[in-house]
Amino acid sequence: MLDYRSRASNIIKNGPQQPRCPDPEMWNKGDRFNDSTDPVPENGVQATLSRKTHIYLHATWRTGSSFLGELFNQHPDVFYLYEPMWHIWQTLYPGDAASLQGAVRDMMESLFRCDFSVLKLYAGNQNISTAFIFGWKMNKVICSEPLCNGHIRNEVGLVEEVVCGKCQRRDIKELERECKKYPVMVIKGVRVLDLGILVPLVRDPAINLQVIQLFRDPRAVHNSRLKSKQALVKESIQVLRSKKQTDKYKRLLVPNNRGNRADSYVSWAMEMICENWLNDIMLVINAPYWVKRNYMKIRYEDLVLHPMEELQRLYRFSNLTSFPAMDKFVLNMTQGKSYSSDKPFLISSRDAKEAIFAWRLRLSVKQIGEVEAYCSEVMRQLGYEKNNLDSS
Repeated sequence: MLDYRSRASNIIKNGPQQPRCPDPEMWNKGDRFNDSTDPVPENGVQATLSRKTHIYLHATWRTGSSFLGELFNQHPDVFYLYEPMWHIWQTLYPGDAASLQGAVRDMMESLFRCDFSVLKLYAGNQNISTAFIFGWKMNKVICSEPLCNGHIRNEVGLVEEVVCGKCQRRDIKELERECKKYPVMVIKGVRVLDLGILVPLVRDPAINLQVIQLFRDPRAVHNSRLKSKQALVKESIQVLRSKKQTDKYKRLLVPNNRGNRADSYVSWAMEMICENWLNDIMLVINAPYWVKRNYMKIRYEDLVLHPMEELQRLYRFSNLTSFPAMDKFVLNMTQGKSYSSDKPFLISSRDAKEAIFAWRLRLSVKQIGEVEAYCSEVMRQLGYEKNNLDSS
């Protein structure tokens, strides 16, 4: 049913695909969702089967996803997990990104069911505890009672890593018990390349997955990725390996200029990110109602320029209610003194406008032109205007 990009690629490229075996379009006469043979329950039935709200924050590297995730991490009704699928990519490196998609979805399904035993597959000789979860030192659930008294769950404020790092490591079973108490569970990740692989979780009435997809101006993403290029080389290689069957990407994996190898990997992975974004957009445009109903699109620029409005929209979609402390928090996080940070992956208060337009000062005209060339269609779909090079 979920042949990768089977319909989206045809829509985008207007050309025939390489034959696949088996071809889901042969089964469904072109309908990749196959509504007629397996109808999805209506809202009332789904609500009965799944009283818990499950949300996946679908993003890519350097789009502001950590900030978006923090808006859920801070909410007292949310059980939040930051990048749990990171363990898969680290353990199975150098496996290409496409081949890891099935494992990513399987892990996500288990976690949404509050079954964390799946993490043992990627633990090696490590003991599975709350300290094994990636990003645990900034997790409000792990750092608050009953697991730890480092923070008060109902108080809004960034978790201090030094404080949380002193928490006693708890067995993963205790974390599972906490997971089951929360009405909303949110997972943030950057390792789903194709929105289509999540459709079975949307369709499953026991999970009824809701997806919030975060986009950002590709030029700003490229600028941020170059700034953090050393930290993104491994992931960029894994993304590029997904296209290793073509001569173009074979050449990219062996750059001639060894001194610029990291830049090459990060830059060409950006091209694939835009391709994946466009495929996702086309999938949603052509999806049936029951997919669109569980999908929300948000732009980073809108989030930081209009934080109050976008926070309300996010929470309505997620069956959450905002409150004054959260409103104050989101405003403070977007009205900082500057954008630059010595630690680009650190969540901190930033100057929203500087964060949005920093690429204009830091990218060359050539770099801007390259990104606009291979991201032109997705920029058009998302409403990002091309740079006026004559006035720059």
